[in-house]
Amino acid sequence: KGAFTSDQALLKLVYLAFRELSKKWTMPMHNWSLTMSQLYIKFGERLKAFGDFFLGGG
Repeated sequence: KGAFTSDQALLKLVYLAFRELSKKWTMPMHNWSLTMSQLYIKFGERLKAFGDFFLGGG
């Protein structure tokens, strides 16, 4: 077994780290629309709830 007690614990840590990093991010992301298109193809419905966040809406 790994260092995390569950998959959910790992996801929470990744989410919190991403949230902290996104507060400090000042550079525009190169080819972000292409990246998001590919993520939507791969993960579809799972990303819809986060669409505004990933597209810069917070």
